[in-house]
Amino acid sequence: MSPRGRERRVIAAAGAAALVAVGLNLAFSAVAAHRRRKRRELPGFTAQVNLSAADIKRLADRIIVKSKETYDAVAAVPLDKVSFSNVIAPLAELDAQQFPLVQACVLPRMVSPSDDVRRASAEAEKRLDSHFQQCRQREDVYRVIKAFTQKGERIGLEATRFVQCMVREFEHNGAKLTQSKKMEMEKLKSHIDDLSLKYIQSLNDSTKFLLLSEEELAGMPLEFLKELENTNGKWKVLLTNYHVTPILEHCKVGSTRKLIAVAYGQKGGKENIAILEKLVQLRHRFARLLGYPNYADYAIEPRMPRTSRKVLEFLEEMSEQLNDLANRELSVLKDLKMKEEGDAQFSVEDLLYYMKRAEELKVDLDIGEIKQYFPVDLVISGILKMFQDLFALRFEEMKDAETWHDTVRLFSVWDASSSDLLGYFFLDIFSREGKYAHTCVVALQNGCLCSNGTRKVPVAVLLSQCPKEFDGNSALLRFPEVVRIFHEFSHVVHHISNRATFSRFSGLQLEGDFAEIPSLLLENWCYESISLKMMSGFHQVMQDITKSITSEACQSLKRRRDIFAGLKLKQEILLCLVDQIIHTGENVNIDDLIKDLHPKVLAPGGSKNPLDIISDYLGREPSLQAFIQSRTRNTQAWACGVLRKTSRVANS
Repeated sequence: MSPRGRERRVIAAAGAAALVAVGLNLAFSAVAAHRRRKRRELPGFTAQVNLSAADIKRLADRIIVKSKETYDAVAAVPLDKVSFSNVIAPLAELDAQQFPLVQACVLPRMVSPSDDVRRASAEAEKRLDSHFQQCRQREDVYRVIKAFTQKGERIGLEATRFVQCMVREFEHNGAKLTQSKKMEMEKLKSHIDDLSLKYIQSLNDSTKFLLLSEEELAGMPLEFLKELENTNGKWKVLLTNYHVTPILEHCKVGSTRKLIAVAYGQKGGKENIAILEKLVQLRHRFARLLGYPNYADYAIEPRMPRTSRKVLEFLEEMSEQLNDLANRELSVLKDLKMKEEGDAQFSVEDLLYYMKRAEELKVDLDIGEIKQYFPVDLVISGILKMFQDLFALRFEEMKDAETWHDTVRLFSVWDASSSDLLGYFFLDIFSREGKYAHTCVVALQNGCLCSNGTRKVPVAVLLSQCPKEFDGNSALLRFPEVVRIFHEFSHVVHHISNRATFSRFSGLQLEGDFAEIPSLLLENWCYESISLKMMSGFHQVMQDITKSITSEACQSLKRRRDIFAGLKLKQEILLCLVDQIIHTGENVNIDDLIKDLHPKVLAPGGSKNPLDIISDYLGREPSLQAFIQSRTRNTQAWACGVLRKTSRVANS
């Protein structure tokens, strides 16, 4: 069949899928609205997902007791009697059985509608983290595992890798330290966890807002304003990504963009800066207990670069290659601002707005109109259809299964050719108060082979913050939100398609260097005409669910992706650089660091070379002095990127 013929068939299929999706959604809503879902046994998955606060505490107690029993039994094995069956197998089985139970305790912190349940979940997570840290510090268990590695028993490749990972985890958690240093390490870990939780809770606060007049929001699409709450003639703008990003992209009023950017960037306030600086100090102390010069080297050692010096070399080389491109792109944006506002002084809050303006001039694409082709329900149904076709899978919705909220949907996943059950996934995509504020995937159960020969199937949860309805219709998604959900659902399919023997190597548990590769590759489908037509088909004005996005618009979206690639990559490089400096240097003042780097982002060729900034902060570190002295740089090597405000920098 010709490409045009295939495309016509896709359009027809997309239209039919759209009609079915709308019908199914109405039926689903009617059923879910009048009752809670019943508990239903799911083959291969036994953990509960709707626990009370008391249930969570009891389950955490059981997990800790069983874990201690297993570790005690392994520690009691005589060193001359060690074998795979009495040392490695019990620890692997413990991981397989307890992972879904642990996740049942900690997931409610992100999703539960109940304040009490979220608090109980957060407390359980803290207790369990502390317990598992102590388990991985047990010198008696570590000694038995090391004795097994020296015995030379022949085992498979995956089992060998499992043993290697266990040894590394024990050593990384201080199993070889003295008892006094282990106690100090435990105190540091507890303090770090407390501060991290406090920091994240502050950033995730979805209650903060600004009240802005219609004049201050000039340029905003009408549909955006309709979504806002009106209070005494002013619009209530929440300091969340869903409100902040459209304003930074569309608002014509520079002072409003600055007000929003500053308020969003300072969401955690000076208190969060102090927390971050304290966190960095504690992380350095933690790393040095284990023999590392700083926290960056501790964190990077298991990864491909191995040392912070290698990371700096990589960032430098990448940045130098981007200099000319990023400079040209920044000049375009400055010229646009001069023409529109008569001011060439370019700031962080101008970036998204003038990128969008430049895109409108270079690409024949109306982003506001494009959004109308992506209602939430149709995007989700299109994504499900695509992944079923790509990977020969079959998804079946289980409408009578227990969940933690009426808007959550559960699907089983089957191999289309063999009809084997592969796993399950939950879709929790609609916003609500108290829910985790970002789009991500959480593994609820790992796929693995149990000691009795049965297989636990993988279970994943996709979380997002999509609005439920708009003017009685399915809410519309911005195209970047479509890509983000597609990317995260790729993680779901990756997790469920995994057939590892050990829970440790299940889909989302793989090596960190590779974790994002499948999703980054698959998200390229979001820029292909044939797949975009499957995820679109609804036009808000025409109410025509068979009208998918045009081929011309698909091509424009693809061109738009590559515009300002230099600036976008520079942004990531600079965030990495800030991360490296604060976790490599000693007592780095984060305020001063940002003040030093910020001019280099927006004013290339300034008085101070970015290499000098690195030298100022890291030159005292012996391991980096030779590196700094050996490198020469262009004065624009770290310029022309975008350094977002404190909250994003700290979160990197």
